[in-house]
Amino acid sequence: LILLAPLSGLSRAAEWSGEAMPDYDLLFQRTNGWIGADGDYTVALPNGVTLWLFSDTFVGRVRDGHRSHQTMIHNSAAWQHGIEATNARVEYFYPKTPEGKPETLISPADGQGWFWIFGATVADGKLYLFLPQIVSQPGKPAFGFRQVSTWLGMVTNPLAPPTEWHVTQKKIPFAQFGPGEDRSFGSALLNVDGYVYIYCTRSRGGKRNMMTLARAPETDLANFAAWQFRTLDGWSKNVDDMADLCDGVASEYSVSWLPALHRYVLVCTENGLSDKIILRTAPEPWGPWSPAEVVYHCPDMKWNKDVFCYAAKAHPMLAEAPDELIVTYAANSFEFKLLMDDARLYWPRFLRIKLPTVTDRQH
Repeated sequence: LILLAPLSGLSRAAEWSGEAMPDYDLLFQRTNGWIGADGDYTVALPNGVTLWLFSDTFVGRVRDGHRSHQTMIHNSAAWQHGIEATNARVEYFYPKTPEGKPETLISPADGQGWFWIFGATVADGKLYLFLPQIVSQPGKPAFGFRQVSTWLGMVTNPLAPPTEWHVTQKKIPFAQFGPGEDRSFGSALLNVDGYVYIYCTRSRGGKRNMMTLARAPETDLANFAAWQFRTLDGWSKNVDDMADLCDGVASEYSVSWLPALHRYVLVCTENGLSDKIILRTAPEPWGPWSPAEVVYHCPDMKWNKDVFCYAAKAHPMLAEAPDELIVTYAANSFEFKLLMDDARLYWPRFLRIKLPTVTDRQH
């Protein structure tokens, strides 16, 4: 009989290690065209290419550490060929007008507001995109918006260049935004045993964001009647039965399988905006989730009092070893002008998180 110590039995001296990856940062930093974005979700395409999906995106120039001649579009995409930063290649995609002006890649079918792009997955030969619909509202420059719905986008030709995608859109009926509760779907996605697990973020009564969970068969993801919702001890067809699975999550996060640990790993920015990137683990896609551990402190917030960090998530297809995760986060500013003046901000910022060394595993 072989007994392995549970995660809680690891030596307290063993800690997750996080280190910056400047070579990967440089892979995504350009001086012309696509010059920065947030969001930073990824999908492993069947042809071996990594698809990047970005939300608000700058197109313009970078000179002497400053952005200029910039236009902001609301989403864009890229293909990454290869996973080693020293020899990988990245292609960027966004439409242009006949006059050459950049345009947003995907816009709402109802003409209201704009889309950011959250979790995405390939299932049943199609690419599915979770699309938060955003509209403007008065507020601080960095937060003059609100989410009003979430749509499911379906791309029937996922291997085509993103500017040539055939996209259909369906509004997700379970999403809800006030009064009293916000409920957004697609913060993270995970394909396991024929299901797509759809991670959600729910906030109620001013409390911290909670993780909730839905799932649907990979072959029937666009059929909302086939969706199920995680309760404390099973699954229900009623969205109102969803249970809170853990707290302190962000609106964007990731859930990945870490082979060396044989557990699922949640990565996010603590409470959405913070210099702290946290990690939780679980034996099943729904939990139970371990206490949050801080695995990295983002240094960017020390650059200027108006800088904030957010949107941390893992990209398991980029890992080169079974005991590591490659993670990105975004650094933004409460003052829009700072994004022009300091071109260090608003790129995917990369780090490698390594599994702690187990010093007291028992046999």
